[in-house]
Formats: sequence, C-alpha cells, structure tokens
Amino acid sequence: MTGFPYERLRRRPDVEAPNLFASDAADRLIADLAGDAVLASPLAVIGDSYGALTLAAADRGARDIRVRQDPVTAERALDANAADLGLSDAFEHRPLDESLVRGVRTVLLRLPRSLDALAETATLIAEHAHPSVTVFAGGMLKHMTLAMNGVLSEVFGSVEASLARQKARVLTVSEPHPAAATVLDRWPERALDAESGLWVCAHGAAFAGTSVDIGTRFLLSVLDEAVPSARTAVDLGCGTGVLAAALAVRRPSLQVTAVDQSAAATASARATAAANGVADRVTVLREDLLASLPDASADLVVLNPPFHIGAAVHTGVALRMFAEAGRVLARGGELWTVWNSHLGYRPALERAVGPTRQIARNSKFTITASRRD
Repeated sequence: MTGFPYERLRRRPDVEAPNLFASDAADRLIADLAGDAVLASPLAVIGDSYGALTLAAADRGARDIRVRQDPVTAERALDANAADLGLSDAFEHRPLDESLVRGVRTVLLRLPRSLDALAETATLIAEHAHPSVTVFAGGMLKHMTLAMNGVLSEVFGSVEASLARQKARVLTVSEPHPAAATVLDRWPERALDAESGLWVCAHGAAFAGTSVDIGTRFLLSVLDEAVPSARTAVDLGCGTGVLAAALAVRRPSLQVTAVDQSAAATASARATAAANGVADRVTVLREDLLASLPDASADLVVLNPPFHIGAAVHTGVALRMFAEAGRVLARGGELWTVWNSHLGYRPALERAVGPTRQIARNSKFTITASRRD
C-alpha cells in the first residue's frame, strides 16, 4: 500500500545494524497487489518479519488480523512497531494451527526459504481456510525458486506469478484442494539418526529438519566430556533439540533446559524429547535468548550459534548468545560451543564468559569450552 510509513518500522529487540532492514520490496509488493483484499475479515498474515505486512494492512483499515511469526523476536518487534503507530488493537498472535486460518479469505505470506516450511503452511491453509481463499505469497527473487510453485500446486489449483518489481515477486494462489492437504499433512516428521541413536522430530521450518547438522554432530562426538558433574544444563538455540535430548539420554540425573526463539524449533524439540523418552527432564522454552533463566543457574551451556541473520552474514546474534551464556553460568560452569573456525570467536568467548580452551577442531569447525570463573 502506498503511503504507509515503512521507514518508521524497526527490528528491535532483534539485532539492528545499517545493513539490516525491518521491511523490503517484497513486503511492499505483497501489500500493493493484495490491495483491498486485506479488508476481508478475518485476515491471516504469516511470516511477517517485523510487522510490515500486518501494519500496512491495518493502516489500510483491516481489523481482526491473525498473525503467525515464527521467531519470538519478530512478535515483539511487531508489538513495538504497532504501539508506535497506534495500531495495537488491529491484530492478535496465533500459532501455526487451524485457529490461524479457519475461514479466512485472504492470506498474506512471506515465502519461507524451506520448502518443508512452505508445504506445512500451504497444507494448513488449503485444509482450513475458506474455499475462496486467495494467498498473496511473496519474496525477494534471490530467495525464490520454481520448486516453490510446485509445492503450492500440490494443494492449490491456481498459482500465478506477478511481474518482478525491485527484485521481488508475488505468487497469487487460489483454489485449495483440502483432500490433498489432508494427505500431505505430516508434521512433525520423525527419523532415527543411526549414528547417535536418537529420534529427531521436526516441523517444516526447523533448521536441518530431521537430519543432524554437521556442527551439532561434531559437538555430539565430545559431549560426554562436557562438565561430567553438571546437574543442570542449557541447550541454547536448541533447534530440534538434538543436543538437549542427547544430554538427557546419556545423563539420567541431568535436568536440561532447551531454549530457542523459534516456535517451529521449540515444538520440534518437545517432540524430540518425547520421542527419546526424556520429556520429563527436558524443559523447552520459546524466548529471546535466556531471558527467563536466573543468573548463575546452570552448570553447562551447549551452543551451536547461527552466523546469519536472515540472508546477511552477521555475528550479532552469536555475540548476544555468548553474553547470555556467561550470565546464566554458575561459577565453575562451562559454555561448550561449536563454531565455524573462520569466524575466530575465541576472543569474544573469553570476553563474554572467561578462559577458553580448544576441545576439538576439524576442517570446518572448532569446539571450545569457556569457563565461568
């Protein structure tokens, strides 16, 4: 929509930097092509990074907007931006379930990069939205593939691509096939990882799906050495909960807290803990870093930090994670981190936590242990 003050939007509490933006050309193209279709109530908005889609629709007059954002930081950014613009009463947060899309006629969707995430969302819409629903699904061209059209075509009869504008494009999707969606609704998926002996469960948007990413697998190889006397442990940025489950399975007396900002990740981690019979000793929290954990409360923190924020290579999230780990570690506790060796995190770990030693290194990754003195 023209006239909406996109430039007023901010990313906080997420990392803010000159090369990181709260909206982009895809948000504007989705809003423009949807036009007055957003006034059909209720409206569903899915994958809105920091509130651009939701608040542009609200500014146009839309109300009863149901919003699904995977990161908790995105929810908080939307809330803060809405307060700044006086639009807090226009929307409510919903989980990725039937309540999000039941009966809706218009959906605004930022296309996720993961085809599994797109499939999970598309099947939900096709099965539960109004039969006349139209989905305006957009993204930046560099992140879009023809495979996305194929995923959408499995559960919708019509997928039409817009002309590109400012390196963005929108797919207008309609004619849902609810029967096909029911057959394809398979989440969370579950697979046995033969090397670790763990069941791994994953919703569509969870990083690495039901596989174990190579950094986590490397950390698993030395996990038994990590503070053997620990009574409490934290899996920070837990993803599907592989490290948390491994700790709980290998150490029957250990209490583990698994934390991630992603709703897909935390739902997957709960399922992974249950599948491995340790749900009673793994507490899963969706929050920004370790906000609810008190100072000096953990003997061990394990971490495989991201080095991207969206499409940008940026170390800001990792540095915040190091600082939070240092805060929650008890004296003598340790942070065990696996990281891409070229990032050279050791000085940052020593500043944030304390003396840091190398545990293992291969051609790509370094594992370090940082002790809280």
